[in-house]
Amino acid sequence: VQLQASGGGLVQAGGSLRLACAASGRTFANYGMGWFRQTPGKEREFVAAISWASGARTLYSDTVKGRFTISRDNAKNTVYLQMNSLKPEDTAVYYCAADQVGLGSRSLGAYEFWGQGTEVTVSS
Repeated sequence: VQLQASGGGLVQAGGSLRLACAASGRTFANYGMGWFRQTPGKEREFVAAISWASGARTLYSDTVKGRFTISRDNAKNTVYLQMNSLKPEDTAVYYCAADQVGLGSRSLGAYEFWGQGTEVTVSS
């Protein structure tokens, strides 16, 4: 599967952005999907994940829980990350990823496919 992330940009603290990750292929519904982020000099970190099909299972990092929401639209082969109440420390390049097992995971190693990243900058 190929992934294309979009929706990044510059926003003021307290604002919102919605990231989208469009997937190729007809088996998108079978994949667990995740969002990760990375800043220069730091490791890529988990943000959110959603399980396959209906996305009944979602996971969030403690730093974004209550502010970010992950969702999926299988008809559009797209996973979304709605980011509200953004903070300067949310500034990063955000990556989407697909997991063939389908559960969604906090672990980078669980994901076989990665998108190219979309940059989010939150100004104070």
